[in-house]
Amino acid sequence: MPISESQLETWSHQGSITQSSNTYNTIKSVLEASTTPYASKNFKVFLQGSYGNDTNIYAESDVDIVIRLDDCFHSDLESLSDDEKSAYKQAFSDATYTHADFKRDVLSVLDRQYGSAVKAGDKAIAIDANGSRRKSDVIVATQFRRYFKFRSASDSEYVEGICFFNAAGERIANYPKQHSANLTAKHQASSKWLKPMARVFKNMRSRMFEDGLIKAGIAPSYYIEGLLYNVPNEKLTTSYQDCVVNALNWYRQDASKTDLVCANEQYYLLRDSSHTCWRQAACDEFIEAAVKLWNEW
Repeated sequence: MPISESQLETWSHQGSITQSSNTYNTIKSVLEASTTPYASKNFKVFLQGSYGNDTNIYAESDVDIVIRLDDCFHSDLESLSDDEKSAYKQAFSDATYTHADFKRDVLSVLDRQYGSAVKAGDKAIAIDANGSRRKSDVIVATQFRRYFKFRSASDSEYVEGICFFNAAGERIANYPKQHSANLTAKHQASSKWLKPMARVFKNMRSRMFEDGLIKAGIAPSYYIEGLLYNVPNEKLTTSYQDCVVNALNWYRQDASKTDLVCANEQYYLLRDSSHTCWRQAACDEFIEAAVKLWNEW
């Protein structure tokens, strides 16, 4: 029997807003304090992730924060000609204050404020929950530019994102601003079904994990949002039950899986061996588990 409309409607509700907002504002104030070692640098602090995109659920409590250094940047020059690459190299010099310096200084600021609650992970600096403060992940990044044209520093075209390095030293570039803007545009174009449906599928994921249908970590929220971003707007309509069935059937029967894109439209959604893409086998497993949950409810 299918999952009831009332259960799906409950799952569509947004999770904690006040606690997440307070947590973000408190940590943002710490990161932006005038006493930090990087106070004289150009940087921005902003949200990414489920809370930042209004797709958070009650079971998903982390607040994802980015602090991005804008005094230096990393680049993707693959789309440039040899002449453009030469012009680029002549236009810029190596930074004296690097991502490694910035991350060291940000970590020292958080250590001083939060002590043993701070843990440097593979990609982010985690701050454990305490009282009303929610668990937070701080990504220390620099600006990233994917260039499409470069004649000079004042005559160029690029897409702006963020980049950071994991513990193995591998560079990871992403585009949270585009992800957020495109999700919101899709939400409006789908008669405001997209974000509630993202929350429904995230709650389904939680239930599937509890029931042993999937393993933890197989379906990150970022990729669930990316998957739904590709669902045609006409499939998101009428009722939560119809939306779930339409989305699942579309993926299983109609979707051109190799052509699906992340919500930021800078990467394909389904690719193996990439830090920024979902393994298709993992996505397939998530979808089949969702079908099983639906049919056996």
